[in-house]
Amino acid sequence: AAIKNSNKSKSLVVLLTQKNPKIDKPQQKDLYPIGTLAVIERTLKTDGQVNALVRGVGRVKVKSLSTSNKGMLAQVNELKDIYSNKQEIKALASHLQKEFRKAVHMGKPVEFLNFMKLMSGVTHGELVDQIASALNISTIEKQDVLKTLEVGERLKKVINFLAKEMKILEIEKDVAHKTQKKFDKSMRESVLRERLVTIQKELGEIEDEEEVNSSYESKLKKAKFSSEEIKTKVKKELKRLKQMSPNNPEGGYIRTWLDTIFELPWGKYKKSSLDLTKAAKILDRNHYGLEKVKDRILEYMAVLQLKQKNSKAEDQSNPIILCFVGPPGVGKTSIGKAIAESMGRTFVKVSLGGIRDEAEIRGHRRTYVGAMAGRIINGIKQSGSMNPIFMLDEIDKIGKDFRGDPSAALLETLDSEQNKNFEDHYLDIPFDLSQVLFITTANTLDTIPPALKDRLEVIRYSGYTVEEKFNIAKKHLLSKVLKNNGLSRKDIGFSNTAINAIISNYTREAGVRDLERNLSKVLRKVARNLIEKKFSTKQSQKTKIAISNKNIKKFLGAAKFDPTLTEKKNQIALAMGLAWTSVGGDVLFIEVALTPGKGKVILTGKLGDVMKESAQAAYTYVKANAKKLQIKQADIEKHDVHIHVPEGAVPKDGPSAGVTITTAIVSAFTKKKVRRDIAMTGEVTLRGRVLRIGGLKEKSIAAHRAGSKLVLIPKDNERDLDELPKSVKKDLKFTAVDHVSKVLKLSLID
Repeated sequence: AAIKNSNKSKSLVVLLTQKNPKIDKPQQKDLYPIGTLAVIERTLKTDGQVNALVRGVGRVKVKSLSTSNKGMLAQVNELKDIYSNKQEIKALASHLQKEFRKAVHMGKPVEFLNFMKLMSGVTHGELVDQIASALNISTIEKQDVLKTLEVGERLKKVINFLAKEMKILEIEKDVAHKTQKKFDKSMRESVLRERLVTIQKELGEIEDEEEVNSSYESKLKKAKFSSEEIKTKVKKELKRLKQMSPNNPEGGYIRTWLDTIFELPWGKYKKSSLDLTKAAKILDRNHYGLEKVKDRILEYMAVLQLKQKNSKAEDQSNPIILCFVGPPGVGKTSIGKAIAESMGRTFVKVSLGGIRDEAEIRGHRRTYVGAMAGRIINGIKQSGSMNPIFMLDEIDKIGKDFRGDPSAALLETLDSEQNKNFEDHYLDIPFDLSQVLFITTANTLDTIPPALKDRLEVIRYSGYTVEEKFNIAKKHLLSKVLKNNGLSRKDIGFSNTAINAIISNYTREAGVRDLERNLSKVLRKVARNLIEKKFSTKQSQKTKIAISNKNIKKFLGAAKFDPTLTEKKNQIALAMGLAWTSVGGDVLFIEVALTPGKGKVILTGKLGDVMKESAQAAYTYVKANAKKLQIKQADIEKHDVHIHVPEGAVPKDGPSAGVTITTAIVSAFTKKKVRRDIAMTGEVTLRGRVLRIGGLKEKSIAAHRAGSKLVLIPKDNERDLDELPKSVKKDLKFTAVDHVSKVLKLSLID
């Protein structure tokens, strides 16, 4: 509007700066009072916008400002330059002119015609104003120059601003010089490196790039990829490598990827010799006991043999994934090795315990520096065949955090419907895992996600009996630890009684690892004894050392465990229950004490929620049936019941302690003693029914180890008695009960 109506005012306009540029319709208070009076030379309208070319005439100060439909109108006073000290101004102007010339020579961008005009001679006021407009200074600083009427003062300000800008130009020039110098050095090193590579190739110290590429091409021709798409992808990467400069760092990543691809055993299969008789012999030779496990593995091999005979090669996938579940040291990993030996396949073991990154299973994407394939692909590469026995150890100990869930990544690996096209992130091509026989191991199923558990066929390993441990030590462990400690059977005589003493008095475990450690401890001391005698001056001849239950204390110290855990006398309010843990079965003593009170229940011993509920249910049953149990109602109301499970620091939970707690509570109120040789297991309802429990085999072995004679089990668990070891059934009597009244009748005596 101002430009449109400026013709009436001889094309004069006033240019003012806003204090705040965000205000759309500024008032007088929003504008700086000193501005520039300008003449409009010409205007040009383009796309609804108005462009105006203006020429500054002089400084003005706004007296008043008004707004109308014609635009903003200003009344102004013209401001003149003040020349107070002409000699000083002349000297300052000359200095400013020289400095500006120097700045232009240093690389400051200025229009050539404007520069020539300033150098040829203009008034001091125009010189300082024109140079100020060419400087990179802020709006506030420009406004400060504009309002300074005294020319000498204005010159000083602009000289100061120019000095700062020249300092920046100096730094920029120095940086540019150093960068150029560095670039020249880099170019020099690049040329020298090229010559060095050429010399090394001539001397045969490194392979020629062309030779490396040709070796990849020959490998590509020989490779038996499972599909044409994979071959096309590898060809594409090889073509990229050829077109790439030898100094390009990405070339190294492509070469590493190609090396990994060509190291994989594409189309290589180990011929399986599925002879069941031979397999049975190998399993019996390497493992004592574990009859149920061996039978299930032989059944599995029989199915594989029939599939090989009757199916086409592409249909011979392994839909069943075995999962060996049991305590540590019971032979899960060694059974896997025995399966590989009996089938004539390569055995690969990958431990998954503690891994938290999904990339450990599926590899890293190639966009990351240091990317590599996952453990599955590395295991296949290590095996050298497409159909190894692949053991995924400790599958229950996989972690999970922000980097992903490795157990979820295993779903594709272990699913027979998907693993035919397993895709590792690093390879980025489908790989066939359908011929791989996967075996997983775990101590417990509780921590395995349901989706993963659904793909597994569980084979449970229970703990060993004393008899089985003795035979394992005699047939397997003793020869192994003798070899590991540099001894032979000529050096040592290990009696059967000594082995039994170690099993009974120094170990309390489901497996045999602690037994092996104790045998090794004995033999280390024997080894030292032999060496000291050999180099002694008194006796130079080596002598055989006999180890029996009489001198075992000399090697292992005092016994850690009593042969039996049962009490020496029948006790009141103390009952022995049975528990199942991830490391096998164990006995659980439950104590009850009555204290004066108001009928409250106190629970101690670090009990879990399920066990607390069992205690509450047991106490409610006793209160509800006090008359039948010959307990006075007054006694219940006047006493608090304290239920304690010893070894308070150990967490305890599970739904099988109900009958034991009920027995201990009834014993406490009736003052009847609990038989010391009786162990019991089962959950009790409010009506007194005894419910079925799990882990009977492990619990029975624990009762046998503890020295019990009679074990009370739920009626519904009678079907599980067939699975118990013969030695356990021989030494223990099992009585099935369906109501807690029968438990009390058998376990309590006057």
